Amino acid sequence: MIDHIGKYAVRSLLGEGATSEVYLCHDTFNDRDVAVKAVFANRLKDADGVNLTRKLFITEASLAGKLQHPHIVQIYDAVVGDDMSYIVMEYVNGGTLERFCNAQKLLPIDKVVEIVFKCTRALDFAHKLGITHRDIKPANILLTGETDIKISDFGAALLATGDQTQVAGIGSPAYMSPQQIKEHPLNHQTDIYSLGVVMYQLLTGQLPFQASNNFSMMYQITNVEPPLPSSFRKEIPLSVDKIVRKAMQKDLERRYQTWGEFSFDLAEAFRSEQLSNRSQEVADSEKFNTMRAMPFFNDFSDAELWEVMRISSWENLPTDTVIMQDGDPGDFFCILALGEVKVTKRKKLLNVLTPGECFGEMAYLSKTGNERGADVATLCDSRIIRIRTEDLDRASDACRHRFDRAFMSMLVERLSLANTRLTAV
Repeated sequence: MIDHIGKYAVRSLLGEGATSEVYLCHDTFNDRDVAVKAVFANRLKDADGVNLTRKLFITEASLAGKLQHPHIVQIYDAVVGDDMSYIVMEYVNGGTLERFCNAQKLLPIDKVVEIVFKCTRALDFAHKLGITHRDIKPANILLTGETDIKISDFGAALLATGDQTQVAGIGSPAYMSPQQIKEHPLNHQTDIYSLGVVMYQLLTGQLPFQASNNFSMMYQITNVEPPLPSSFRKEIPLSVDKIVRKAMQKDLERRYQTWGEFSFDLAEAFRSEQLSNRSQEVADSEKFNTMRAMPFFNDFSDAELWEVMRISSWENLPTDTVIMQDGDPGDFFCILALGEVKVTKRKKLLNVLTPGECFGEMAYLSKTGNERGADVATLCDSRIIRIRTEDLDRASDACRHRFDRAFMSMLVERLSLANTRLTAV
């Protein structure tokens, strides 16, 4: 095994294909482990193979630094050489979704819905940059933790920018959309179809179409309706059946038109009685959609919302729960997600806050750890988003900037309202 690839020290071989190998390497300059995919020129057998491999490599390399999303494998660097070319990527230690496509190792239904929801948000992010993946399959989705995912391998991607020609025959036949098989012009809806197939397989442990060869598989994809997932796994609710069926519609007009529609239905399915486990834990899909609907987070990108989720804790609180007390140290602030809270000073009511409003933020804005100046308690069953000031201090510059702007807008709105009230007196 080679010792170095460029400036990257090789630690182990992670995998290999006909023309490439993937190594676990160490980036000494940034002190981090990386995955390096090396393509070897001497393994390419013919001119067509050289041209296609080069095209796929250049496509993926061109995305370096662009796909910065928590659920997409980040590409750090790319180098083209005469004998070997390589791409340096984020290393994800967790394996792919392939191992959960076995009927004996299926994930719980709610976990599948959460995973697919995160895939829709990542692919929507790529779509807004003009990128269609074209090879969505379990082997290209890495799992970290219980439901956190990273989509990888954008080599087959179709880019809206430039004069790129759509190359036929790229993709994995079992996951191709009817449009891909027929070599029709493609857009994001081909990825929606492919993700529907992945969801089907994760739910049931088998592909929607069973075939002994690719020609039979392609015929079925374009002409046959698959059985519903619940016919293989009785506990799958109707809402999930409907989502898979709509994602896999052969007709583009009947398939999900946008990633947002797909995401919304997944989040609603998760909240349904059939999938809810009635625990205190709030699902990531619900957290994301809750924040996306709040005016406070209007200017936050999807990636920044996922960062907020990582640095915050979500709590369901019963009526009359004291959240903050006058005189307490101000080391966190909250955003109300559901319910109502009251703000009082020496038992005198100062304000009643509703969902979307922030409280305790002066602890962060003052930067001096001032004591609380009032009591805050729930008026009914409520849900709060709690963020410690030290965690926000460690967040990215972009995320902190968004909070500063949101706080500023909120303070201006409150001052304006106070002036209106004074004028009316």
